[in-house]
Amino acid sequence: MAINVGDKIPEATLMKLTDKGPQPVKTSEFFKGRKVVVFALPGAFTPTCSNQHLPGFIQHADEFKGKGVDEIVCLSVNDAFVMGAWGKQQGADGKVTMLGDGNGDFTKALGLDFDGSGF
Repeated sequence: MAINVGDKIPEATLMKLTDKGPQPVKTSEFFKGRKVVVFALPGAFTPTCSNQHLPGFIQHADEFKGKGVDEIVCLSVNDAFVMGAWGKQQGADGKVTMLGDGNGDFTKALGLDFDGSGF
């Protein structure tokens, strides 16, 4: 299943690094009744994602929020520790929420998984 505008977000549990450690984020609760921009990347700390993708969303976060977006999420098939460290290194705090899809369950449910063995 590839996700399309208007589709229901699949149920999954993502992970967010907080001051109390990794915390589960249930998609059914997180997205309900909110306007959330989600962008997914092949991996944290990869050159193009670190130099262009994530910084662009951080730079334009206020513009998105000014248009009624409640939250901006960066998603990758990484654990919460990696996503948290990458977000901190990039200055994402307060602008982009870094969520890990450790097993890729959410990514697969969206039809966005791929074979990355060549990397």
